[in-house]
Amino acid sequence: MLTVLDAIKLSTEYLEEKGVKEARLNAELLLADVLKMKRLELYLSYEKPLSEKEKNVYREFLKRRGEREPLQYVLGYAEFYGEKFVVNRSVLIPRPETELLVEKIVSENLSPDLISILDIGTGSGNIPIILKKEIPTAEITAVDISEDALEVARENCRKILNDEIIHFEKADIFDINFPRKFSNFDIIISNPPYVSKDEFSELEDEVKIFEPEIAVTDKSDGLTFYKRIADAASESLKPGGKLYLEIGHNEGEEVKQILTDKGFGKIEITKDYAEIDRIIRAEKE
Repeated sequence: MLTVLDAIKLSTEYLEEKGVKEARLNAELLLADVLKMKRLELYLSYEKPLSEKEKNVYREFLKRRGEREPLQYVLGYAEFYGEKFVVNRSVLIPRPETELLVEKIVSENLSPDLISILDIGTGSGNIPIILKKEIPTAEITAVDISEDALEVARENCRKILNDEIIHFEKADIFDINFPRKFSNFDIIISNPPYVSKDEFSELEDEVKIFEPEIAVTDKSDGLTFYKRIADAASESLKPGGKLYLEIGHNEGEEVKQILTDKGFGKIEITKDYAEIDRIIRAEKE
């Protein structure tokens, strides 16, 4: 008979051997999902025996996690801004740091007036979906080059907003016609691929092997997308329109210079809770 406590102990040892960080936490979260209970409820159920079906599902989860597949992909969801977003290998897993980007946009743009927002590289749709919840008057367009990612975003929109009230569209930011097709926005947002080619080789296997490479790195110096977005946004934004970008830990001054060269003003860099440059905001003058 395998009890909850036995399962946690054995699976923690297994995940530690596989090099998984926070092995016990991972083991508990996976088991809680299998047993359809909250993680804290496991502590009140230590003597509960697992059924054969539960053991089989748990073993499969542990095998996948032991192969370094991210926890969120194994579970099928990631938590972001208090919501559960469906995720799979077609989309980047939403990070807590990106919540700061959303918080900044919301705090600076709460208004009863209609505002138009464009999200470039939407992935799972986490940014525009939360913005629509927080700023109901916003009309939001979200684009991505991946149709598979857009399918996930649409599913999350239906699930969280109970309707597909965001316009999702396949588009390539490097298309020369992009600014003409997507124009006259009050706000443009992006969390682009900003990991450089050299940094990508040093990432954890969870990111390097499993997350979509196209959403992580530009296979160059990490600045390729900022240059193109700045170029496109200079045309796509209304006069006085705002641009919000998530940036890598050492890219603040370089991205600021890119935006300055494109004629943007009122440029501000915001640090995250680790005091790392994380968000850059600018206005079209």
